[in-house]
Amino acid sequence: MKAFPVKLPSGDVYWTVLDGQLAIVAEADDFLRHVRFGRAQAELTTKTYAGSIALYLRWCQRTGRDWRSAAVDLSLFITWLRYASAELTGVEPPTGGTAMVLTGPGMKPQRGGARIENVLVGVRTFMRHAVNTGSVPSAVLSQLYELADTRDLPLEAQGEGDRMAYRLRAQHRVSVPRARRDRAADEEVLALLRACRLARDRFIVLLLARAGLRRGEAAGLRREDMHFMPDSSALGCQVRGSHVHVVRRANANGAWAKSVRERWIPADWLVVQAHDQYVLERLSFPHGEHSDFALINLLRGHLGAPMSPDGVTELIERLGQRGGVDRAVTAHMLRHGFASNVGDSGGTVDEIAQLLGHSQLSSSEPYLHPAQHRIREAVERVPSPVDTWGALR
Repeated sequence: MKAFPVKLPSGDVYWTVLDGQLAIVAEADDFLRHVRFGRAQAELTTKTYAGSIALYLRWCQRTGRDWRSAAVDLSLFITWLRYASAELTGVEPPTGGTAMVLTGPGMKPQRGGARIENVLVGVRTFMRHAVNTGSVPSAVLSQLYELADTRDLPLEAQGEGDRMAYRLRAQHRVSVPRARRDRAADEEVLALLRACRLARDRFIVLLLARAGLRRGEAAGLRREDMHFMPDSSALGCQVRGSHVHVVRRANANGAWAKSVRERWIPADWLVVQAHDQYVLERLSFPHGEHSDFALINLLRGHLGAPMSPDGVTELIERLGQRGGVDRAVTAHMLRHGFASNVGDSGGTVDEIAQLLGHSQLSSSEPYLHPAQHRIREAVERVPSPVDTWGALR
């Protein structure tokens, strides 16, 4: 069992699962096509789901279980994921005499809690779809979820009326510490900019660090998305001032805007100036005018082709190494730095959520990393009891 990409004649790509004879697993393929085209989710989402489903089916096959009813033993699947070596969980079956999962004190886990939880989410979602399509008995849901109704809740939490609604809570869970993601410091962003040898690279860094774009959003930008004029009404856009539009499209380079809602992001003079320099640089290349994508390959890869999201990732890694940054700075850390800088400058959570393209305010909280001076100032703003009550006697 292994995950495998499928490219359709239309150019759309999704991931499926192949068995040991390289035949498509029909139930998994049906689910993954539904995710990609029925729910309009990203190709990378189907890749993640396909990897999780392949692991589950591989475990079922090697332990002699029917995947349709193996959910009852999902706790053993968790143990297999946590402690089984790469040889045991890999695509190739393990050699004779080595197919053992050793657990107990002192055994080093092979996967962390976050990775295991992601696999469980993929398996549960797949099994729910299989129940809905009739491939799996409905009784499997009780093996995956604790079924309850709203009448179990306190009265104040039940809401108005006596309508009963079912609630699902996963039966099998893995404890995952909620670590706050790190942000790129301003000094690190400057080091990346100094390491740039192309105007295009400076423009990319600033799109991530000064506009908060995801790498897929930046790679998916078209030239028509950048309105760097005081008034864009001539283009049919009523947003005033320089800004960038983020639009979800099916792109040949695999770039994908995560949010289905189109949004615009203000662009400051640094972004606009970097773009102008990049346009002049792009015109100096013979292959610079053949694509409507904003970011194209200039010196490596297929010249003139749109940059891929992975290309953006590799660029930031190279700039960090060339710039002498002490740690590995990622494209997403630049996005975190943007959100934190907006917050440090007085931006509210709803403003940050709008800029980042989050539909829920809670999604923006992990992106906020208050500067040290803000934390200290928050305490210093609290009135002193000495000032209020007079000197202590």
